[in-house]
Amino acid sequence: MAMRQTPLTCSGHTRPVVDLAFSGITPYGYFLISACKDGKPMLRQGDTGDWIGTFLGHKGAVWGATLNKNATKAATAAADFTAKVWDAVTGDELMTLAHKHIVKSSDFTHDSNHLLTGGQDKLLRIYDLSRPEADPEQIGGHTSAIKKALWYNDDRQIISAADDKTVRLWDRASMTEVKTLNFNLSVSSMEYVPEGETLLITYGRTIALYNTSSLELIKSFEAPAPINSASLHPEKECIVAGGDDFKLYKYDYTTGEELESYKGHFGPVHCVRFSPDGELYASGSEDGTLRLWQTAVGKTYGLWKCVLPGNVVGVCCSTKGGCRRFKHITDINPFQSTVGPRPTLRFPCIALMLGDG
Repeated sequence: MAMRQTPLTCSGHTRPVVDLAFSGITPYGYFLISACKDGKPMLRQGDTGDWIGTFLGHKGAVWGATLNKNATKAATAAADFTAKVWDAVTGDELMTLAHKHIVKSSDFTHDSNHLLTGGQDKLLRIYDLSRPEADPEQIGGHTSAIKKALWYNDDRQIISAADDKTVRLWDRASMTEVKTLNFNLSVSSMEYVPEGETLLITYGRTIALYNTSSLELIKSFEAPAPINSASLHPEKECIVAGGDDFKLYKYDYTTGEELESYKGHFGPVHCVRFSPDGELYASGSEDGTLRLWQTAVGKTYGLWKCVLPGNVVGVCCSTKGGCRRFKHITDINPFQSTVGPRPTLRFPCIALMLGDG
């Protein structure tokens, strides 16, 4: 009998979830940040979905959110014409970076000293976070709104995707365009996997993988429906994707074979990302939820417990799961001053049924 995928549902947002990102693995585990049109990005324990806190301060939809590698800082991009940088341990707002239009994307350098942003005004901006009062460096060239902008090649270059149906590579030192990839449709998502030397791009129903050095196409897959986001497993075992038909798809990286597909959301899937250890992936949807899915169904990991087919097991999470990373804090929510006391249990009891189908 086949084991059924049973996702963990992370509620709390009140409008569509449009972006999410994981931190790297830290001594306290890894963490997950989500961007939502409700204007309230949230931080969670990555392996359980346990809510840690909500960043309050934006006055419009938040379109992009990211964490630095060690999860000490967060950055958000919003419709209120600002990007914000946050202390991800205390929840405090560190700085607000004013823009001239809606901001869609933000990304830290490896050392967390610079922030890259992009948005509706078609410009890339580089902020020196040690000098927030200084004007940012700007790079122009796109002819439509920028959807995603990422540091590339050890922060020596920048890669950006825009509604002008291009992905462009830029040299950081000279601030000039190095190469352009042209598409017949607007790019819906872009993921850079430096460890795997892979750039993953989605447009229409196509999931395409490019070599990071040459930007030559490695391979591409066609999905049954328009794809909004895709993510590559850290060890290149598989690719997951989600789109307009409410479904999640998993493809074999080598052959392109569809391994499985399933519905879990009640609206289009806007974003999907693998965790840094590859054990799970997260998805965000129009239905206002995030869901966590196991890469290997039936494996004991996080809140999932391996049981014999046909059995039911209750899985409960620790009441202190979200506080393991905070030194000297064990019984209070670090964001308590802004969002009130932390719930006793985010997932009081999740019934996991393994059976046919």
